[in-house]
Amino acid sequence: MVSKKKKKYSSGEGAQFMTRKAALKKLQLTLKDFRRICILKGIYPREPRNRKRAQKGAGGIKTLYHTKDIKFLLHEPILWKLRELKTYQQKIRKARAMREYRQMRRYLRDYPDINIDHIVKERYPTFVDALRDLDDCLTLCFLFSTFPSLKRVPRDQSMLCRRLTVEFMHAVIAAKALRKVFVSVKGYYYQVEIEGQTITWIVPHHFSFQPQSKDEVDFKIMSTFVEFYTMMLGFVNFKLYHSLNLVYPPKLTAAFSADSDKDLVDEQQYVSERIAAMNIPVVRITGANEVEELPEIDIFNTEDEDPQKLEEAKEEAEKVKKLKTMFKGLKFYINREVPREPLVFIIRCFGGEVSWDKDHFVGATFDESDESIAYQIVDRPSMEKQYLSRYYIQPQWVFDSVNARTLLPINKYLMGAVLPPHLSPFTDKIRDQVYKPPEERELLDPNLKPLNDDEGSDTDVEEASDEDAEEKEEDSDGDPDEALAKQYQQEVEDESSTEDEDDIDPEKKKIAKEKKKAMAVTTGVPHKEHPYQKEIEDKQAFRLREKLVRKKHRNLYKSMKAGQEKRKKEIWLLRKKRRLLDEKAKEEKKAEKRKQRNQALEAASA
Repeated sequence: MVSKKKKKYSSGEGAQFMTRKAALKKLQLTLKDFRRICILKGIYPREPRNRKRAQKGAGGIKTLYHTKDIKFLLHEPILWKLRELKTYQQKIRKARAMREYRQMRRYLRDYPDINIDHIVKERYPTFVDALRDLDDCLTLCFLFSTFPSLKRVPRDQSMLCRRLTVEFMHAVIAAKALRKVFVSVKGYYYQVEIEGQTITWIVPHHFSFQPQSKDEVDFKIMSTFVEFYTMMLGFVNFKLYHSLNLVYPPKLTAAFSADSDKDLVDEQQYVSERIAAMNIPVVRITGANEVEELPEIDIFNTEDEDPQKLEEAKEEAEKVKKLKTMFKGLKFYINREVPREPLVFIIRCFGGEVSWDKDHFVGATFDESDESIAYQIVDRPSMEKQYLSRYYIQPQWVFDSVNARTLLPINKYLMGAVLPPHLSPFTDKIRDQVYKPPEERELLDPNLKPLNDDEGSDTDVEEASDEDAEEKEEDSDGDPDEALAKQYQQEVEDESSTEDEDDIDPEKKKIAKEKKKAMAVTTGVPHKEHPYQKEIEDKQAFRLREKLVRKKHRNLYKSMKAGQEKRKKEIWLLRKKRRLLDEKAKEEKKAEKRKQRNQALEAASA
């Protein structure tokens, strides 16, 4: 029996992939609706291994999707909702054309809404899955929360993003989950740790908004992403608040007097400003206490247990425990020129209290004249009125102290001082071919203290004296092996001299001496190696390994080597630039000292 010939592209990559045009035809959707449902369901185009087979022999580059993903969309209930929306839109257009405005208003009133709760539960079955995918969600929601009403962005969506992001920040404050912060040109980078998951996001700077002059950004697609992310963030906030024993939606505790509330014209504006300031603790569930601290790390016996890793984990847990209460019991006062929201968020996360001028902003908890204020955050060169009971510091001190996990000395951050470089904490401790300035090395290893050029520490002097003493001993004794051999021979001679010569036969005595001499330790002859021989052999072996690289990977290898050489050159240039700058600064410092000394001598002689 003759077997039937298999049709071309009916199996393999030809059957695994489908073009976007074929997907639209199969789902009977417009491109706009197809994009929306793909964003909501998390379906993205795929890259095949062999594009010609996947495109069934067609040339060019087409957008391809997995056939299974498109078949999966066939059973999605939202498809019927989209078709229902299209029907309603046609009815509204027809009523407007026929000038049946009463009918049109009725259609607009009964316009169906799309509920995507089931999609969030489907994509994130557990809470940890949602936390893992929260980085992009928070970044986009914080971005939309800063937008005014735009042409393609609904005002309700921006307000919802603002409310959800502030709720999340309140939860982070209550959980004391903040770990790292960084200020860049893009905005404020935050990193929190919730249930063992690390979440990093960016909050843009609050500058005056300039609308887009051209249609460079497709706000409609971004708005579709935000539609899904707001639903997801609502679920996350609900779960977070209940795990922290907080009331959801959050309610603020009554921390202000009624007289101050009456002074404000718009109560709603006052409440929104008070929530945005995040200076008021939220209400807890009645009868619930604060979240208990995590217990000490349990140690389990495993096959590959490493005591060093266990010790590092214990040290990290201890550092995090101290970090959570770093600002506890300290009061901060913020001047009006300093951005309030990031500083209030950071200080409250670590147990501090914050306030500002109540005449300019609502939500102040104490006045500037309070003597218990420890730090006043100022971003100006000088102030007329100052209190002796507090330190006047610049905002960077707060960020650097959080990254260093300790209260840094304030002498570099005083009012009007030239600030040290603000380094990013989002770096790997072990990085190859990357220039690390001295400040970053100090950040990664706080125990590393660079020596001053003028004077050294006492411990270093003691260590140097100990090393000199050891060198002297080695010089006096010579080689250590030779010294041991001499000591052994001396002991052998002492033992032989103490023996009783009358009782021992001279021949036996002679044999015993020869045996002891044979057992003596002799000095070995060191093998002198060529200083560059090993390096030459390693280079030769490396060239042989390079020749074994396959032909198809050779160009990739060459580009990798070129990149390595480029990075080496950049590191060398940066080190040279830093060295020149340091030398210039030293010369200027010496010249300034010389000038002051000359002025003092002239004043003394006059």
